[in-house]
Amino acid sequence: MSVKAQIANFHARQNSLTSSPPLRPSSPPTPGAARRLFPVRTGSVALPLERPSSPPSSSPAMQAIRLQKKYPEVSQEEMFDLINRFNAIPTNSPGRVDKSAVISSLQQAGESYDRVRETLKDVSVDASGKVELEDYVELIAKLKKQAPQSVLPTRGGKVTVRGSNANVSHTINEDERREFTNHINGVLDGDPDVGSRLPIPTDTMQIFDECRDGLILCKLINDSVPDTIDTRVLNKPTKGKALNAFQITENNNIVITSAKGIGCSVVNIGSQDISEGREHLILGLIWQIIRKGLLANVDIKLHPELYRLCEDDETIEDLLKLTPDQILLRWFNYHLKQAGWHRRVNNFSKDVSDGENYTVLLNQLKPEECSRAPLQTTDLRQRAEEVLQNADRIGCRKYLTPAALVAGNPRLNLAFTANLFNTWPGLAPLDEAEAKDYGVIEDFDAEGEREARVFTLWLNSLGVEPAVHNLSQNLKDGLIILQAFDKILPGSVIWRRVNKPTGSKLGAVQRALDDENEPELEDSTPKLSRFKSVENTNYAVELGKQNHMHLVGIQGSDIVDGRKTLVLGLVWQLMRLNISQTLAQLKTGKGAQISDQEILRWANATAAKGNPSTRPIRSFKDPSLTTGIFVLNLLEGLRPGIVDPSLVVNISEAGDYEDRRQNAKLAISIARKMNATIFLVPEDIVDVRARLIMTFVGSLMSLSGN
Repeated sequence: MSVKAQIANFHARQNSLTSSPPLRPSSPPTPGAARRLFPVRTGSVALPLERPSSPPSSSPAMQAIRLQKKYPEVSQEEMFDLINRFNAIPTNSPGRVDKSAVISSLQQAGESYDRVRETLKDVSVDASGKVELEDYVELIAKLKKQAPQSVLPTRGGKVTVRGSNANVSHTINEDERREFTNHINGVLDGDPDVGSRLPIPTDTMQIFDECRDGLILCKLINDSVPDTIDTRVLNKPTKGKALNAFQITENNNIVITSAKGIGCSVVNIGSQDISEGREHLILGLIWQIIRKGLLANVDIKLHPELYRLCEDDETIEDLLKLTPDQILLRWFNYHLKQAGWHRRVNNFSKDVSDGENYTVLLNQLKPEECSRAPLQTTDLRQRAEEVLQNADRIGCRKYLTPAALVAGNPRLNLAFTANLFNTWPGLAPLDEAEAKDYGVIEDFDAEGEREARVFTLWLNSLGVEPAVHNLSQNLKDGLIILQAFDKILPGSVIWRRVNKPTGSKLGAVQRALDDENEPELEDSTPKLSRFKSVENTNYAVELGKQNHMHLVGIQGSDIVDGRKTLVLGLVWQLMRLNISQTLAQLKTGKGAQISDQEILRWANATAAKGNPSTRPIRSFKDPSLTTGIFVLNLLEGLRPGIVDPSLVVNISEAGDYEDRRQNAKLAISIARKMNATIFLVPEDIVDVRARLIMTFVGSLMSLSGN
């Protein structure tokens, strides 16, 4: 048939379709029925043939002929139908459609969400991520060719997905994806900004696409650590207008920097990874955020009764050295001992995989509701189900599935156990004698504790191993301090001079929780003798003096003894050195240090750009900083238009504390939106904690250099 005849035939088809009466929608495909990528017209929905105001470069007939030459496996009739179907997909940019809309369209036609999503990775979509007609035809052609089972191979409960290119692949644990999606659906249900997108299906990869714009992850962070993000600064889609790439990047900047700010390890993930839907990275980040929330209450300051977990030869100081997950193991074993059970748990994997220890724990916590009957069941899978049925009776069937329990999944077992602790700790309040032995734990609001929190987060952001939990306790052997020196000043540490504990597994605790393939999480770590620890800490002090740090009166033994004021002073100067090095590299390309006065002058000059009436601050102790207005003007000077004036509370230094806190909270979230790494909390600004405010301003100054 000639081209002229084909065009005439196409217009005849259009006339016959547009003049036909409306057809009733077809019923959804029945399960197991073969999918039809190119359904016949009979019984289908009448689709619009053209998109209003679309300026095609050529007629649909010419498009069909051109595309059929490129994709001969698609017949002429099918090509015409594809053009009609593509034009029917809703879009705000004529001729270009969001990937999510394409997936939804094909899913409604009976295609698998995951199959379409994974195949789209092989389609030549441009950098904008929008699907054009030719991309759509290429997608359909690939779906038509490939076998369904070849797209997302699954084995042993893990699905393999393609990575950043065809030669890279990653595995996703299906139980984790399902349970974490369930968690998100539960905690964000009814949210004014994302509630309409829930529930997210738990049996597809849709969770990773829903996370692309950053909103769900920001909301999840606020659920785990309330008030971390000021949601007023988030970019949100409006009716009929989706977020653009820049707005999505800003949201994901907030996700990454806020995750750092609450102590998550985000060394290998950036905002682009989230916007591109990198499954393994997003799943790992979701887990870290959820874990933060679950372990938040596993804290002896919140639960003094945890004092009972001290072993015979231990003091409260020894218990404070443990991470929350290690305390959770102690809590588990405490109840096993109280129950007279002969076994103990040293990890959240193989030691719980047979269900016996869970059976005894649940019975000890709630004996009336949870029997020990599962111990009589020999089939492990059936026993696991019975254990979870017991948990369901006390409202704790969350995070864990029978398959994950038997497989010994450390993430899901930890989540299940933490939820048990948060719901039924089973610990009576301390009696008078116990309370006397327990003593008083320093309150978080104390000056040193707030600084210790920031310094801890900063050290962990460097990637030190193992992660720091208690600053004065975890730095006693000098290894963390020496690692920090080596990361700030590469090559500065001569590691053959450093004493390391025999059998040391640096980072074992963190890997056990971040990597589902690492099963062990022991409740003890190798320790150095006092003599060797003092050698290490003396070396750290020596390195500090070599780099012009003011360490008068500090000796290695002070660090080993955990003298908080001296440890805080050393770590502060180390952090100050890091800021100075970063700013010097940006300013001169050399290592010359930048003084506090230079940072102060820059801050005053930049704040004046944001608001010419800004009163300069005399130092980072200036009382006017308490209002948060100076910092907001500084941000406005750094990027004009970034601060919405309607959100700023004009208040004096003596004004309401909560109003000042709202300004500080707004400033921190805006800084994170600009991709600044911020570790302090709003109270640190309101209370004018000079060292911490200096780190905030230094981070902003590094942004201006970039």
